[in-house]
Amino acid sequence: MKNATPAFKARLGMFIAVGLAIFVILIFYIGKQQHLFNPVFKVTTNFQNVSGLLVGNNVRYSGINVGIVDNIAIINDSTVQVSFLVRRDVQDFIKADSKAGIGSDGIIGDRVLIITQGTTAAPTVQDGQHILSKEPIETDVIMASLQASAASAEIITNQLSEIMINVNSGEGTVGRMIKDETIADNIAQTIDNFKKSSEDFDEIIDVTQQNLFEFMEKLQETAAKTEIASQELGEIMTKINSGEGTIGALINDTTMAANLNETIINLRSSSHSLDQNMEALKHNFLFRRYFRRLEREKRREEEQRIKDEEGG
Repeated sequence: MKNATPAFKARLGMFIAVGLAIFVILIFYIGKQQHLFNPVFKVTTNFQNVSGLLVGNNVRYSGINVGIVDNIAIINDSTVQVSFLVRRDVQDFIKADSKAGIGSDGIIGDRVLIITQGTTAAPTVQDGQHILSKEPIETDVIMASLQASAASAEIITNQLSEIMINVNSGEGTVGRMIKDETIADNIAQTIDNFKKSSEDFDEIIDVTQQNLFEFMEKLQETAAKTEIASQELGEIMTKINSGEGTIGALINDTTMAANLNETIINLRSSSHSLDQNMEALKHNFLFRRYFRRLEREKRREEEQRIKDEEGG
């Protein structure tokens, strides 16, 4: 380096300085992405299948990158433990009943660990705490399901093609309806008949509606007359209760009621005396023959009635 000029040394020093600056920038950028310079806390969860999740993949909460996957370890033949680091400033938002799931960054992007929102009443997740997980849906399972659906759709398409061929050739009921003009004419005639029947039915409805209106008017008139009769009956009852008129006097006047009662007693006594007089007439020689003849006629009618009943 004895032959190095000052200009060469200056360029070399500038190159080294720029390289160091780029290196430092990369260090800070990678450190920021990996949260090396931010306070974090660790959380663990278990999966049966991590579905391609790798160490260093992002951890998301509510669609925001809040951490990275720190470690993936196989615990046994059915359990894989995933440890991930989360920024300390979002710890208050992640609850102990939150769940971890595995998704994709876009349609074909890298795998990401997704933390679901927990309930408001649940406590905040703590450093080193274990949370539950939701198993991811494998792409192979989705593809197998799509393949089965495609096969079913192919079968349905083939069946529909055969049906359309039969219809176009005039086979079956639908084919005959499309190809046979006689059937089309019959359908058109049926529609016309139905239209005429509908018009007749509309006329019947109109007549019925008119009759109903007339009936309601008559019913309204009857109700009005009933109301008038009820009012008049109420006035009559009011007068009776106040003692007006003959019926009111009979009901409310105790003197007239006593006189009426005395009249009934006198009529009863007169009736008893009349019975005694009639019994005396039966024994009087002037009327004895008349009453005996009445008794004989009565006996003959009774005997004739008995004979008629026995003959029947």
